[in-house]
Amino acid sequence: MPAAARGEAPTRGATPADAPTPPVAKRVPHERTCHGDTFVDPYEWMRDRQSPEVRAYVDAQNAYCERRTAHLGALRATLFDELKSRVQETDMSVPTRMNGYWYFTRTREGSQYAVQCRLPIRGEDDWTPPRVDAAGEPGSMPGEQIVFDTNREAEGHDFFRVGGMDLSRDGRWLLYGTDTAGDERYDYRLRDLETGEELPERIEGVAGACLTPDARWVFYTLLDDAWRPYAVRRHRVGTPVADDVEVHREDDERFWLDVGLSFDERHLIIGVGSKTTTEVLMLPTAAPEGEFRAFIPRRDGIEYDVSFTCFEGAAEDGGDIPLAVVYHNARNPNFEIDVIDMRGHEPPYRLGEGVCVAEGSPYGCEDGDLVEPGASREPITRPYRSPRNPAILQGAHGLGIEGIAIHRHFVALSYRSDGLPRLAVMTKADAARDFLAGRPWRFRELLPPALENDWDVADDDADGGMFAPDADDALVASSDDLSGPHSTVTSSDGASADGLPGETRRLYTIGAGGNPSYDAPRMRYSFASYTRPGELHEVDPATGEDVLLKRATVLGDFDPRDYMERRVWIRARDGERIPVSLVWRRDVPVSDCPMFITGYGAYGSSSDPAFSVGRLSLLDRGALYAVPHVRGGGELGRAWYEQGRRLHKRHTFEDFVDATAALQDARLADVRRTVANGGSAGGLLMGAIANMAPERFAGIEADVPFVDALTTILDPSLPLTVIEWDEWGDPLHDRAVYDYMKSYTPYENAPQAGDADGAAARFPRILITTSMNDTRVLVVEPLKWLARLQSAGVDAVARIEVEGGHGGTSGRYKQWEEVCFENAWCLDVMLNGRHAAESGA
Repeated sequence: MPAAARGEAPTRGATPADAPTPPVAKRVPHERTCHGDTFVDPYEWMRDRQSPEVRAYVDAQNAYCERRTAHLGALRATLFDELKSRVQETDMSVPTRMNGYWYFTRTREGSQYAVQCRLPIRGEDDWTPPRVDAAGEPGSMPGEQIVFDTNREAEGHDFFRVGGMDLSRDGRWLLYGTDTAGDERYDYRLRDLETGEELPERIEGVAGACLTPDARWVFYTLLDDAWRPYAVRRHRVGTPVADDVEVHREDDERFWLDVGLSFDERHLIIGVGSKTTTEVLMLPTAAPEGEFRAFIPRRDGIEYDVSFTCFEGAAEDGGDIPLAVVYHNARNPNFEIDVIDMRGHEPPYRLGEGVCVAEGSPYGCEDGDLVEPGASREPITRPYRSPRNPAILQGAHGLGIEGIAIHRHFVALSYRSDGLPRLAVMTKADAARDFLAGRPWRFRELLPPALENDWDVADDDADGGMFAPDADDALVASSDDLSGPHSTVTSSDGASADGLPGETRRLYTIGAGGNPSYDAPRMRYSFASYTRPGELHEVDPATGEDVLLKRATVLGDFDPRDYMERRVWIRARDGERIPVSLVWRRDVPVSDCPMFITGYGAYGSSSDPAFSVGRLSLLDRGALYAVPHVRGGGELGRAWYEQGRRLHKRHTFEDFVDATAALQDARLADVRRTVANGGSAGGLLMGAIANMAPERFAGIEADVPFVDALTTILDPSLPLTVIEWDEWGDPLHDRAVYDYMKSYTPYENAPQAGDADGAAARFPRILITTSMNDTRVLVVEPLKWLARLQSAGVDAVARIEVEGGHGGTSGRYKQWEEVCFENAWCLDVMLNGRHAAESGA
């Protein structure tokens, strides 16, 4: 019986004596000196990934990983069978109308990739999706055309990813890009869908491309040696690519470019952006050989976007009112949306013009005082009220405005409140009346329809909701006082009968989607929770009629009512309240559980609720699934991001450790069977928490981990480095940033051979996944970290994908195998403690 099952502490630290021996990496001292500080790196030679020595080392590590995980073969197979048995492999998406066709995708049992198909519309008033036999072969229905069969296109390639597709307005011409290496450089071709023939020109190794509606021009972005999209070129279809003309170049290395069409297809748009500054350049599609001009010239630290629409027939004379809709943070760090009446309004334009439709909360933001004196010092979670906001936004906590979509018949507002995505809708006619009357727009929040006979708790508290920021209801008072009572988070009806704060309820991600047509009379939206599979609905904002278009199918005996989810809040060591999402199986008492805890916390990206078939295998085996929504993400708006970046980055790591400790010390999770997971910037998080609190984790899975952050950010020649200075700070020119990053960067702070403090013996087991062709986190980073850990005696293994990129391998079955390998390793640690039975060589 495993030690953890007997209630004994399992062996900690070094690789078991009877395990195979890890490969030994040679040591070649390499000095990195900056600001008078020298770091000697013995594994920098691994940066040349094409060298025979590096290739041999990778092969040896993969072989070692296979030997160390051979005992998991049966579990991996079982997990794969479970996942596969739950997926409806032959399926199709709901058709979406674009111009003269209904587009949809088919997936077939046994096929790695989807097939893109279409059917012609039945008439201009045809807004009801056609009924398509999901089990039919692609192209089997009368009039059905295969637009792109990814399976056929991927033949002969170990890796295949479609970078983007663009169609001409008449639906005849398809522009598509493919990546067969995983390095995110795409080759674009133009195909005649009537004949199946391709034009001879080939635009190779670019970041992205778009096709003008008349299919006469292609605009595309070039990549420099650091993988930065830095220039846009114009290609006349039918002419040699060598004759293409550069239309814009960005010489400031902090900025990258993308190019595309505006929603109404009247303008070509070049988006120019850094991490903190954006600019929109525009050119009418009717004059593609003209000059791109900025809608509003860039201002450092200001982000904005613009779209154009109109209020049809709303003018006094019955004419249209043309509008510019500007999304920006010039006056409010959590963004606002301004609507500008364009009648008689000529450039230049400025940010802050027009009528403000919605604005975010300034509380806790670095520039919050611009909105309200003293706002920067207020708690992020203080309720925010503004006379300019719709009624549904009044009193929101952590309010962030995320965007607006204005169609012919409806308007949709996306925002964040209480740490979750929200969606509101109203009719276009009501919006026009509110605009002309000068009053706040009367949006209504759109909520997911209830699941029949669900345990979910209705929210009767219109002001506090499931988060009451003025109540003393944190799970623990602070990370220094973690002696909470034994708690069991379960009950027959899902109510909170355990003394913990808040309510057990479903946590939803909701958003408008699948609305490419301006003229659609109804709005599509989708939602999902951690335990409720995704659904696609269509709602009529005028009548409120809501129609289910598709519910994701999970085969077998799955019932979402068998699984619970809940949001609790813990207090971090600096007093900030951190939201944590918990998910578990309903019939498993949450008491001293094995725990899988995952996080990200960077770039303002939010870790929002999402359903996962693969996660069910963890939950069914009694695991508690936890997501601390740590600072550095965007869950509670701009301030949440600002408090976890640059010289505040350590908050990200401390929040994760404190959340883990709170759950363990409240006896919800077993410290001996806790596994943490994170990828990319979340992989940096994994490396940092392993160094900071190794005793809190039995195992850590770090996917494509950004663990040698300081070395990378010091080198402007590496991919994305200069762009990243806005996120992490510039250690090359700022000694304070250098010292701060050096204090947490995982590689430089990891245990090393000969450490006198026995750090390696306290370290958790480590699983690293990475890819040779990753251009975002170069493979040298996890390789060096792996070598240092193993040389110190840490039990670390790595699975290195030879053909994949930053997102791993391609093809759904290959991806399932990858997920099941990772889940098997995690379950092995969670169910058996730090060291399960090891196989021989």
